[in-house]
Amino acid sequence: MITNCFIPELNNHDVQELWFQQDGATCHTARTTIDLLKDTFGDRLISRFGPVNWPPRSCDFTPLDYFLWGYVKSLVYADKPQTLDHLKENIRRVPIYGHTCWKNHRKLDFQIGLHPSQP
Repeated sequence: MITNCFIPELNNHDVQELWFQQDGATCHTARTTIDLLKDTFGDRLISRFGPVNWPPRSCDFTPLDYFLWGYVKSLVYADKPQTLDHLKENIRRVPIYGHTCWKNHRKLDFQIGLHPSQP
């Protein structure tokens, strides 16, 4: 995924100042993945084994771990799926709206003092 989709898409944009931040996915800590990310991002890599240490489960640095995955899990398991197909269908039905994520991220910015006014 990173090699075939993510890196090629980055190469289509001006991303010299872009940082990569690990989101809790363990696949991001595999040696080959870390090497690829270091080659791509240099010192702008926040990860368990990257140049900038990643604080796991920090709501300041990982809003997806702090908000999104808990929200998705609560919806996916609301009706207690009993089969793999039922679970997959529930996952496909979860509505994730950009404005919901943006609003939550602004709340985090305010909490840590990055945004001057409350959302």
